[in-house]
Amino acid sequence: MKRFLLLLFLSLHTLVFSQNDDKVTIDVQDKTIEEVFEIIESNTNYRFYFIKDWIPEKRLSGNFENAKIETILNAVLDETVLNYFLLDEKVIITENSIIYNDFSNGFFENKSLPNEIALEQDETEEKAPIFYESTNEKIETVKIGRETGTLSKRKFVIKGRITEKETNAPLSNVAIILGDGQTGTVSDIDGYYSLELPQGIHMLTTRSMGNTSVTKRVIIYNNGELNFNLGQNLEMLNEVVIESESDKNVRQAFAGVSQIKAQEIKTIPLVLGERDLLKVAATLPGISKAGEGSSGYNVRGGRADQNLILLDDAVIYNPNHFFGIFSALNPFTTGVVDIYKGTIPAKYGGRLSSVIDIKTKNGNSREFSGEGSIGPVTGNLSLEVPVVKEKSSLVLGARATYSDWILNSLDEESLKNSEASFYDVIAKYNHQIDAKNELNFTAYLSSDRFSITSDSLFAYKNRMFSVSYEKEFNRDLTGSLILSNSNYEFNIDYDSDFNNNFKSGFSINDFQLQAILDHRISSDHTLNYGISSKFYSLIPGIIDPLGDDSLIESRELAKEKGLESAIFISDDFEISPDFTINGGLRFSVFNALGPDEVNIYDPGQPRTEASVISTENYANNEVVKTYSGLEYRLTGRYSILDDLSIKGGYSTTYQYIHTLSNNTTVSPTDIYKLSDFNVEPQKATQYSLGVFKNFNENMYELSLEGYFKQTEGIIDFKTGATLFLNENIETEILDGEGQSYGIEVLLRKNLGDLNGWLGYTYSRSLIKLDSPFESEVINNGEYFPSNFDKPHDFSAVLNYKFTKRFSISSNLIYQTGRPVTVPIGKYDYNDSEFVVYSERNQYRIPDYYRLDLSLNIEGNHKIEKLAHSFWNISIYNVLGRNNPYSVFFVTEDGSVQAYQSSIFAVPIPTITYNFKF
Repeated sequence: MKRFLLLLFLSLHTLVFSQNDDKVTIDVQDKTIEEVFEIIESNTNYRFYFIKDWIPEKRLSGNFENAKIETILNAVLDETVLNYFLLDEKVIITENSIIYNDFSNGFFENKSLPNEIALEQDETEEKAPIFYESTNEKIETVKIGRETGTLSKRKFVIKGRITEKETNAPLSNVAIILGDGQTGTVSDIDGYYSLELPQGIHMLTTRSMGNTSVTKRVIIYNNGELNFNLGQNLEMLNEVVIESESDKNVRQAFAGVSQIKAQEIKTIPLVLGERDLLKVAATLPGISKAGEGSSGYNVRGGRADQNLILLDDAVIYNPNHFFGIFSALNPFTTGVVDIYKGTIPAKYGGRLSSVIDIKTKNGNSREFSGEGSIGPVTGNLSLEVPVVKEKSSLVLGARATYSDWILNSLDEESLKNSEASFYDVIAKYNHQIDAKNELNFTAYLSSDRFSITSDSLFAYKNRMFSVSYEKEFNRDLTGSLILSNSNYEFNIDYDSDFNNNFKSGFSINDFQLQAILDHRISSDHTLNYGISSKFYSLIPGIIDPLGDDSLIESRELAKEKGLESAIFISDDFEISPDFTINGGLRFSVFNALGPDEVNIYDPGQPRTEASVISTENYANNEVVKTYSGLEYRLTGRYSILDDLSIKGGYSTTYQYIHTLSNNTTVSPTDIYKLSDFNVEPQKATQYSLGVFKNFNENMYELSLEGYFKQTEGIIDFKTGATLFLNENIETEILDGEGQSYGIEVLLRKNLGDLNGWLGYTYSRSLIKLDSPFESEVINNGEYFPSNFDKPHDFSAVLNYKFTKRFSISSNLIYQTGRPVTVPIGKYDYNDSEFVVYSERNQYRIPDYYRLDLSLNIEGNHKIEKLAHSFWNISIYNVLGRNNPYSVFFVTEDGSVQAYQSSIFAVPIPTITYNFKF
């Protein structure tokens, strides 16, 4: 047995150490430690002895004048694990440990320092050196921290990260066990762990399913870092079910949160065989659509423009193709979709009802792979391309319709001359610079062109890009810097037999910069804070003549500009294992910017051109109006049992952008409007309370949640309002307030041959339009149903697997018919006939219900195949229900006739072929 330090000490004990009192003067500017050593050697007689691999990449700057060599070395080696020993004019650099030149009494009494002795030592007491016996065992010895001559703490903390060797991905739930087998810790979801141990020698062993076990001898001198990189350890097992965060619905603090994973929706039957993440979201409680062919989504009684839809942190203003029949989001390139409909985290802002956060998946950095589908009207292909193996990858996705080719092939002349085409493309580059730095770049473009009448061609586009840089400063502090740009525009080309041909359009563009930090104060206390700023630029409307013979005059409304900024902080605090709260504050500021010409209206009269009393002009980028507000976000969870919890939330939100539309939902020709001198922002306050329960080891989950929401500053419009190319849009606006409330029930079965969910929502969405001026009062100033108020909403999404290859799926939806305003009578006055209408939204169209079915056939599961296939045979609207989307009224032969319009009134069969390689 040998003591590897003892020989070194014995070889030095006869030498006399004499401290050199010579003073040294050196100037160091941005030099490495090794370069500092060289400077000292060139200016003095000192010579350094070290192993190069020990020297860290650290750069230094400083000026030392007439300083002792010890002073310089202490400064140079600060915050490293290096020590030094002076022997005459020789400087011996050591890693971690100290070289002793004085063997005091009792020096060799403790060959290794047991834990209990270390705990009993006084904090200022000299530490005995640490000895360990060298053996032939193939166990790696790792030294942690820098040895000091005195005991500064009773315990030291080692932290680190556990990753998989092949992919460098973090490994969670890996046990780190001390040699006694009685104590240890477990890595968290990001692979991090923390362990508090006394100074001395310890044996640490990792244990995890599917990965190799590693044992290391750890010598702890001080605080430090120890990472583990584990290889795979695969065994052939019988069927195993792996559950990830299976109790998240009960344990997380946030209520009103849903997550959809793209790979889990491939069997759900949807129209024309297209996978659609947002349509699946609409089957969850609290989220609905006004009907088939509507682009917008209504969340907890909110308007469609009150949802913030993000794709890799950039806004998507219209996430649909062809009036909402198809989604503009490629499911093959999407990873997960997080939907916040209750208390929204403080880092999000700018919308009242919800945040739909869509993340594109990272590509495969090891090998080339892809996925695609061929359907009746669309084709889809995504590719994952390694750029630098195990470092960077590129995801490419493209989807397009060949509906134009189908229409042109038909014999029907009216359809032959119509047009309906769209495409979307997306690219994401992910680069893992090193273990602590990551760069992501996403670019996206979608385009639609369609003609539903012989004289009009509609086109609209979404374009966005985002760049994010993510850095791990240390185990407890990570940060993100995000730059994004979004653009949305629509155009209308009108070509008739008269000389009034024109082209018109609208566009909105925004740039946003965000800086976000996640700071783990302790294992039960985490802060998220940051700043953001977004610059808006809008062209509210433009019209130009189309062709030389057109009599239309060119016209363009003044550009609108605005700056929306915010600072935010949230605290996720685990008060006890049973009680967790997340509290946040967000202070947002919106500046409406010039150039602008503002009308000042007589406050005692309705806003009309006749009530303008003056105008004010503002220069370019001059602040026209400033709005601000403090937004509160508070949510909490209390666990009654391990599988039963209650959650409550309270939040306030501000929205500085509005949609100008006379339609029920968002449509491609909607116009966005910024808050300005005469148009105030929208505000909302929401309260929620829910109970969440899991059964049978998380096989089933049940949630019951209620909410109440009040809104202010809702924009509605006068009957017959002109919205497009209106320079004084405020004269057409009615300022309202809203109220919505409801109960949401979700029963989900996660495992087994039969799985899926049942969702039910009872909700009301009401609006009140009251004013001091009688001409602006609707329904006597009382609350009335909004256009999307549908009290009862039931959905059932069920899948049944017969074998590993064959399964069936069903999708059943029932909704109360939405409100409408109808003519209830007529009268004659001065030889003219007038129609009398009901109170606004007093009646309802018939209830909506639909059943979809699909048969899913997986290809054989051989590993060695060129591609793995999947067939989906579905029937949309099996019952052929003629669900009305809307009703309209026309006067025929002196009487008012009612008609309804439907999108899909017959069963729609579809066969889609999917492949993956």
